[in-house]
Parts: sequence; structure tokens; C-alpha cells
Amino acid sequence: MVTLLADGWHGPGPWVLVFPLFWLLVVVLVVTVLRRAAWRRRGWCGGGEHAPLAVLGRRYAQGEIDAAEYRERRGVLTEEHRADGGKR
Repeated sequence: MVTLLADGWHGPGPWVLVFPLFWLLVVVLVVTVLRRAAWRRRGWCGGGEHAPLAVLGRRYAQGEIDAAEYRERRGVLTEEHRADGGKR
């Protein structure tokens, strides 16, 4: 090792950190994309304000429907969601 340092080789330098950080970034991006795709597929996001539960919640908040009707319709929507295994 002494001869290598004496010959002018000073070790791997800062590049030794670039490759692990690159792969960490790749893994984080893949996980983020997969989670977002799963959320959209399950209706947790992506439907935005036009998703059935969001529309129902907005109508209840604005006073268009009362609490009993809200609970009844929400039960129908969530039961339908559970009955088909989460697929739409």
C-alpha cells in the first residue's frame, strides 16, 4: 500500500460516494412511482375531487345531504369497493 501512495495514487476520492447515492436515488424513485401508481389504482388519490367519496364528502360539507344520507351512501360506496376486491 505504501508503494501505491508513493506512486501518486490517493485513493478512490469523492467518486466512491457517487455510486451508492445514485443507486439510493434510483431505489427511492422506483418506490415513489410504485406507491403513487398503487394509490391511483386503489382510488386513494388521482381521482381528486371527482372520486365518488370526495364528491359525497363535498356534498355533505356543503349541506346538500344530511348525516343519515351521507352515512348510507358512504356505506354503499365502501361496501361496493370491498365486494369487488378493491377493483373498479
